[in-house]
Amino acid sequence: MNSNHVFSSVSPISLPTTVSGSSSLTLRDLSFFIRMRWPWIVLTTLVFLALAATYLFVAKPTYVASTQLMVFPQVNGSDAQRAFAEDAFIDAQLEIAKSSDVLGGAASALNLASDPAFSDQATSLQDKVKDWLTGNLTSTVQPQMVPGDATSGNTQAAAANQEATRTDRVIARLRNIVAMRRIGQSTILEISASASNPQKAVEIADAVAQQYIRKNVQMKAAAAQQYSEWLEQFVNEQQRGLADAANALATFKANPRDQFKLAELQSATDARRTLFENTLTQYTEAKQRISYPVSDATIVSQATSPLSKAQPNNSLILAFALVVGAGSGLGLAMIRHVSDRRIMRTQQLSQAAGLPFVTPLGRAKKISRTGALPAADEGGTVAYPLIPGMAELGATVTGFRRRRRVVIGIVAVNPGCGASTIACELAVLSAISGSRTLLIDAAATKSSLSKSIAPNSSAGLIDVLDNIEAIRTATLSLTPTLKFLPLGKVRAVTPAIRLSSRRTQLSFNDLKKEFDAIFVDISAFTSSPDANAIAPELDGVLVVTSYGRTSIDETVRVVDSMRNVGAEILGAIVNNTPSSVRI
Repeated sequence: MNSNHVFSSVSPISLPTTVSGSSSLTLRDLSFFIRMRWPWIVLTTLVFLALAATYLFVAKPTYVASTQLMVFPQVNGSDAQRAFAEDAFIDAQLEIAKSSDVLGGAASALNLASDPAFSDQATSLQDKVKDWLTGNLTSTVQPQMVPGDATSGNTQAAAANQEATRTDRVIARLRNIVAMRRIGQSTILEISASASNPQKAVEIADAVAQQYIRKNVQMKAAAAQQYSEWLEQFVNEQQRGLADAANALATFKANPRDQFKLAELQSATDARRTLFENTLTQYTEAKQRISYPVSDATIVSQATSPLSKAQPNNSLILAFALVVGAGSGLGLAMIRHVSDRRIMRTQQLSQAAGLPFVTPLGRAKKISRTGALPAADEGGTVAYPLIPGMAELGATVTGFRRRRRVVIGIVAVNPGCGASTIACELAVLSAISGSRTLLIDAAATKSSLSKSIAPNSSAGLIDVLDNIEAIRTATLSLTPTLKFLPLGKVRAVTPAIRLSSRRTQLSFNDLKKEFDAIFVDISAFTSSPDANAIAPELDGVLVVTSYGRTSIDETVRVVDSMRNVGAEILGAIVNNTPSSVRI
């Protein structure tokens, strides 16, 4: 039998590791975490960016226009008193500018009641929340029409109710899109309006500023009117008092008897005349203020059409989505990393199972079966296409023989981990080194080695268990130093179970006298109880796992189970480890 019947699909990369008792987070751990979980972080970030881009695509742009006014506080007193009075005056002016009269006047001036954006649409959820936070609950309540209005024939009342409802809705909408503030500690007020149309924002800002000035003028005119009415009454009283004083003086002058009395009457008359003239002057000024009122504020800078939208801010939203997405992705990656119990690092497995060594074997391109076993050339030299990394694992196994670990079992945790391939390659490496090596196929559930190396063999391990003399015909000599014992035809009981009974003619102690190294391929632990049955009869067992597929908890359970029956676990192999992962 030559080397044309063995397959090999594993390219091992062996980096022997030791169990470390340190649990501190190192830069190596962080690097491994990033390499393993970067798709989670990138994918989550891309999802958030996609959501942000979608929002920016569907969201209506908002433009903001601002009008600036200067107010002239009419205050007197000391510097401290004037500063306090100015702050109070400006705060009062801001409240006046926010009043329903000003906003309603702006709405009437721009005819916003006929604008669908203000009257026909219900108050948005954002506006309702804003009103609730600011305590303006009445603006979110839309008055309902009384059912009896139309039926009672009171059409005018119903129409007035609808008009009031529309007006209240427009004012509520304006209150949410108009902002007013004082610029620093100056007497400059800024009125800003936002709208989906730049020109509309300009019109609203200017209209509110003009209505505020108009309201200010009306308030001053009303105050001057009340003051003039009072002054008019006071002037009439002073005029009557002056007439009485003048009459008394004229009467006394006609028959002066006392010069002191005459001087007193003259002084009283003069005082009455001065008071009357002053009151008359104030009355005239009050009338002028009514006819020509002057506002306490003037427009410094009218609103100009904004060149760019204020909301949504593309850069800010995308940056926020990037930060939140990266943070969320990092959090999800950490949760996934902590909860992921698959074997990803040799250190995890060695610490969890308490193994002396765990060796990773990397992936490689599949090698044809014709090149899997060594073949002797004409000069007798053996040529073997060694898979990178298997040499280190083979050297480790060779060290076991120095401790009299000759019979070594290879068992996988789950089917498909590549235990049969690893057993074959270890046997080949041992044979190349010159050791007399025997490879035994005891995997009853899936005899991959027998099907590949000796598919037409008529005898095997099953026959040798009953007749030790059959080993000479059942064993196939692959090279001068490598022999293979196929499985044979399994009947009711697997060969591993029979070997555990120690009632067979085949004895591992006898085989040790003839061979330097014996490798036994055993069925996967989860698919057959053979591992627990035969493991105590071996000198040691190598457990084979699959990178990113086999669970750490499952591997620990397999190791503990075989230890409980008296097996010696030499170590573990993490197969199919990517070459990019440096463990």
